[in-house]
Amino acid sequence: MTAPSVPVRIALIDDYDVVVYGLAHMLEPFRDRVEVVELDVNEPVSVDVDVALYDTFAQPESDRYDFRTLLENPHASRVVIYTWSFDPGLVAAARRHGVHGYLAKSLPAGHLVDALEAVHGGEIVVSVPQRRVNSAPGLDWPGRDHGLTDRESEILALITQGRSNAEIASLSYLSPNTVKSYIRAIYRKIGAGSRTQAVLWGVNHGFAPSGHRIDNWQALG
Repeated sequence: MTAPSVPVRIALIDDYDVVVYGLAHMLEPFRDRVEVVELDVNEPVSVDVDVALYDTFAQPESDRYDFRTLLENPHASRVVIYTWSFDPGLVAAARRHGVHGYLAKSLPAGHLVDALEAVHGGEIVVSVPQRRVNSAPGLDWPGRDHGLTDRESEILALITQGRSNAEIASLSYLSPNTVKSYIRAIYRKIGAGSRTQAVLWGVNHGFAPSGHRIDNWQALG
């Protein structure tokens, strides 16, 4: 595939600033190929982008309303899901809704850029399903500096949002026992003895959403 002559314009969509900025930082060395368009959480979408890249951190893709919101907005030519979860049902649902790419967070930055260019060129790109692996080097998430893994951080973010264990299991496509194991590890790392303490810790350490960015994509004008 021949690289486009001008950078692919990318909108990064996630409710957590640290996640968006981490992804933007990871893509920075490839600015001759991809241009990250920053969107103010308090402003409606007003620019056209080639690809809307939807990061599913703490806003899991089982909420397919977000898919439709992005796909129906004329400012985004293509919509790509960027995720850890490759449950066959999730991938199939994304494709049925018309999503143009379903990409793994384990992709090295250069491979991610290759995939975004391919999507921009009209291809449908779906990463090969794999066992859960760590995120690509360069990504960031709340709590990383406190020793929380990317997946643990997502679980804590959902706890901070007030989600129950059952809701977390459903949204994350994890078993209830796996969720409980993650929660025990999280509590140990942050020194929490209860859910209330974990929520307070999360609020004080960046686990509350910065805003609901998807709302800005609902206006079609």
